[in-house]
Amino acid sequence: MENETVIRFGVFLGLFALLALVEAWVPRRVRSQTRKTRWVTNWGITIANTVLLNALAFALPLLAVGAAIDAGQQGWGLFNNVSLPIAVEIIAVILIMDFAIWLQHLVTHKVPFLWRLHRVHHADVDIDVTTAIRFHPLEIAFSMLLKIGLVYLLGPAAIAVILFEIILNGTAMFNHANIKLPLWLDAIVRRVIVTPDMHRVHHSVHREEHDSNYGFSLSIWDQIFGTYIPQPAEGHDDMKIGLQWQDDRPSKLGWSLALPFFKK
Repeated sequence: MENETVIRFGVFLGLFALLALVEAWVPRRVRSQTRKTRWVTNWGITIANTVLLNALAFALPLLAVGAAIDAGQQGWGLFNNVSLPIAVEIIAVILIMDFAIWLQHLVTHKVPFLWRLHRVHHADVDIDVTTAIRFHPLEIAFSMLLKIGLVYLLGPAAIAVILFEIILNGTAMFNHANIKLPLWLDAIVRRVIVTPDMHRVHHSVHREEHDSNYGFSLSIWDQIFGTYIPQPAEGHDDMKIGLQWQDDRPSKLGWSLALPFFKK
């Protein structure tokens, strides 16, 4: 779709800058490491992901949006074979794809090989807006392949996929951000959207807590399937973030990229 990449990148950069400013203004937790130490590594991982996705696009030209366009041309997928108002289709696609991402996230915690990849995200010793972009390149590739398959099954309009990607990226940055929402506002927002306090529980070193609150966008899936924990046992100020056995090495790019191949 024309200008799709430019629009998505512009929205991403704008939201990233806004949330980074809010973090500096009203932080929720005191950082254990400086921004520079972690941000260089987290952005380095993102650059590696971008290179990999570009290579994947070269070998497999139809990524998520391209797959939606191709499915439409071929008449494949559910929504290419039913007649619905476009607004209804967009809402349905966003709900289905958000649930799929929630389920994929849960599975990455349960399957040992996938957890090896996903723990790169959890190894961050602080949590802020850059944690939302800290995913191992192999996990990003795996996620994209699943997303492409889902798009072919659904046959959604390309605009629905674009909107979903924008919402997913935006809410992921929001709920990873180190920002302090008033408790009354957090209580209202988390009824629908995952808030920073809700998602921070998921980054606890304690297994029972990081095996909860899997949502990136909508909070309803955790509430429906019983994986919702409202607050960390040790409180947001005192809880420890990361993996139980790690030290400060997650701030190193090489260590983070090699982490899936460690035994622990």
